[in-house]
Order: sequence, then structure tokens, then C-alpha cells
Amino acid sequence: MAKTSPLYECTACGARHPKALGKCTACGAWDTVQEVRGSLKRDLQRAGSAYSQSHYTGPVALPDVEVTDTQRSPTGLVELDRVLGGGVVPGMVVLLGGEPGIGKSTLLLQWAAQAGESGVESGLGPEDTRGARGGRRESEANGRSPSSSTVLYASGEESERQIKLRAQRLGAENPGIHLLAETDVRRIIEEAERMKPGLLLVDSIQTLFDPDFESSAGSVSQVRGCAAMLTRWAKTTGTPLVLVGHVTKDGGLAGPKVLEHLVDTVLAFEGDRHHHHRLLRALKNRFGAAFELGVFAMTEKGLVPAEGNPFFLDAEPRPGCAATVVLSGTRPMVVEIQALVAAAGLGIPRRTALGIDGQRLSMLCAVAERRGGVQLHDRDVYVNVAGGLEIEDPAADLAVIAALCSSATGRLLAEKGLFMGEVGLTGEVRPVAQLPLRLQEGARLGFACAAVPRLGLEGKSPLDLFPETSVERLRGKAWLKGVVEE
Repeated sequence: MAKTSPLYECTACGARHPKALGKCTACGAWDTVQEVRGSLKRDLQRAGSAYSQSHYTGPVALPDVEVTDTQRSPTGLVELDRVLGGGVVPGMVVLLGGEPGIGKSTLLLQWAAQAGESGVESGLGPEDTRGARGGRRESEANGRSPSSSTVLYASGEESERQIKLRAQRLGAENPGIHLLAETDVRRIIEEAERMKPGLLLVDSIQTLFDPDFESSAGSVSQVRGCAAMLTRWAKTTGTPLVLVGHVTKDGGLAGPKVLEHLVDTVLAFEGDRHHHHRLLRALKNRFGAAFELGVFAMTEKGLVPAEGNPFFLDAEPRPGCAATVVLSGTRPMVVEIQALVAAAGLGIPRRTALGIDGQRLSMLCAVAERRGGVQLHDRDVYVNVAGGLEIEDPAADLAVIAALCSSATGRLLAEKGLFMGEVGLTGEVRPVAQLPLRLQEGARLGFACAAVPRLGLEGKSPLDLFPETSVERLRGKAWLKGVVEE
């Protein structure tokens, strides 16, 4: 009888190796490669496919697959609907991750309260409808109602009493919410099969375990196996499923990368503890646009949609402040770039960036000095995005350049002006995406003019424009006003 070769797996990323290693070659973690023993090895092989035990009907010809409009159910939270692409789709699996204490459980409970009031469309979605092999939907065969206002909230981190106290504080005591303090994934599925809820919430996937696995809860094999079982159940019954996930110290989602591939949508809940705004960002969405952004304000009554433009500080004009419009998904937001140029006290100039990439700031400083004639090589430069927002949109380059020039010369920028444009190494101002949408947002908030790339201008603009081709001769720009005595 041939001897079975051992199997080794990384507990950090789930990568498998043929032999024991001190360092995982996939993720680079040390002392995380362990041998998979006994029945656990067979369980991992059995759980390799999320749909291996689902109802199998054989292959279907592509023309025979029926496709209809996807029915979406609004969640009742406007910003959440924006990020999800318009609402919840039957059988949709959502993974929600975020820092501890950022408000994941609060968002989950408010979602459950809204779903308990309005109901969520359940049943198999159109993507599961078989044409030639159709017949009755499995949800109908199981006696599932096409619409249910029952929400099952399974929590492995908090007791029913703790969730009750939070619901009282948030005013979310909805009789349609049923609480289940359980960590056994099979019991959760059994209760879900019995109740047939319209929405299943699991907080969190790292606390669940399957008794058939030998490893402890939170291990790679347990997270992968439990997520595969819940996903298979959600797809089979057409019930929307929301999984809460932990994050690592680096900010990434804990567990194997396959966890993000299993689900339909990955949401990242972000925010600064010192600011009351919370950002909900879609990192992946099979039913809508990725990288959409929802903005909430954390209040005593929970999370509420942020009103107006929360990231722009409409204060008295000062040198070093420039406004720009950035896009996150399809959402335009006006943000304020603040720059401070000061003499280098230690002889070695510093480049400090908050809210933008530090390497990009160093590049823009070099461009401003070499192409724009602004002396920065012997000065400290500090750049901050007001409101604690982190931006990656290259359209903010021109605003950074304008703020640096304004701070270095002490001159004010154009009143009620916007600055939008990507700046290259040769100093050219390049076109940006969705410029008309950005200009419309600026006009809505009361801005009067904008410095924009000369290329790409089409049609009428709601603002007075300063077309720019390069950052050369910054001191002579029309959007630089008089010197302010400080």
C-alpha cells in the first residue's frame, strides 16, 4: 500500500505546500506552515468546492439560460444602497470587514431593523433560473415565501442581551429580528432552514466552527469551510447573506484570500476614530460598480447618511488651501487640500503627507520646483486632506501644486475656485475622467471657477474655467491673487 504524503498548510493565507517550511512562500509569514493531519485533510479536500454538494442538474446550453431583470430590494439605508449598486439581490453574499469598534455591528443591526420593517425579496435569482431544465424553483419546493420580513441575526461574539442593549440605544427593536448566539455553523444553517428568513446576518465568520474539522475556530480551514457551507446554502435557497469579517493589523481581511473570491460583494468599513464620519467602500461587487463610496456620520442614534459635503471646510480663504473634486466610484466629492511650506529647521527638508501618497507628494514637489519655479528644496512641506479622507484620484495633483505655490508665495488662490488635473513629470496638466460631472458638483456647492486641463473641454460649463496645459510660470497664473500679510 502506497504511503500517503503529508500535506502542509499556511495558517495565515491558506496556501498549501508539499513539505514543511519555516516561511510561507505565498504570503511571507514565518512559522505558519503546519501539517494537516487525519480527517482534517479529507475534510479540506471535500470542502474544496463551494457547490460540490448543491443540487446538480448538469450543463445547460448558453442560449437556453433564461435571463430577466435582477430584482433588488432596498435596504432602507441610502448610502448602503449606493454601495451595493441599488439594493440587495436574492442569494447575494456580502462580506463586511473593518477595524474593531468602527461600527460594523451597528451597521448590521440597523440593516436588520430596516429589513425587518420593509422585508427582503428572497428566492432564487434570475441567474439561477434554468431554461430547458427549469421546473419549480428550489425555494418554492422548500415552501419558501417569495418575500419575508424575518431576519436571523447569528452572533458568535455577543450575547442576545448585548445585542438587545444596542438595539434599544439605536431604536432598532424590531420584532422581525431573531437573535441566535451560536458558533456552530451547522446549527445556524439548521435554524435558518427552519425559519426561512429573508436575510441572514453572521457576526463574525472567524468565530464559527464546523465540528467535522479538527482545527480551532478562526483557522484558515475553518473560515474557508464555514464560508463555503453558508455560501452554498445562500445560493441554493436564494437568501441574502451578510458575513462580518475581522481585519489584520495591516488592514486586510483576515483569513484565506479564497474567502473574498467566494462572496459576491466585499465591503470595507473605514474611518478615523477622531472623526465622526465613516466610509463604506465596495472593494468588489458582482452586482454593481466596484469602489463605490458611502458616507455615514456616527451619532448617538447610530449611523446616519452624511449631509451636504462633509469633507470640504468652507472657512475663510487662507494661503495654502485649494479645493478639488475627487471621484470614488461614481460619486463626486469636493475636498480641501491644505499645504504648509516652512523653512527646514534641521537642514534636511521633510515631506509629510496625510491623506495622499507620500511618494506622489515628493514627485509633485519636484515638479513644482523644476517646472513651476517654486523653491522647495530647502523647505519643509506638509500636505493634509481636510476631514481625514484618503484619496487616490490623480485629479487632485493640480490642487496640491496650487496649494504648494500659494503657501510658498503667501498668495491667495481664486475665490470659490476648484483645481482639477493630473500633473506629469514634464509639468503637463493631463485630462481627468468625468470632468463635466465634477464641474456640476462644484457648481452645486457654490463654486464660481475652476482650473482644469485644456484638453478634453467639451460643451458649456457651469463654471468659469482657467484652461491649463502645464504648471510652468506658476507665479503668473490668473488664479493666483494678491499676497496676504500674516
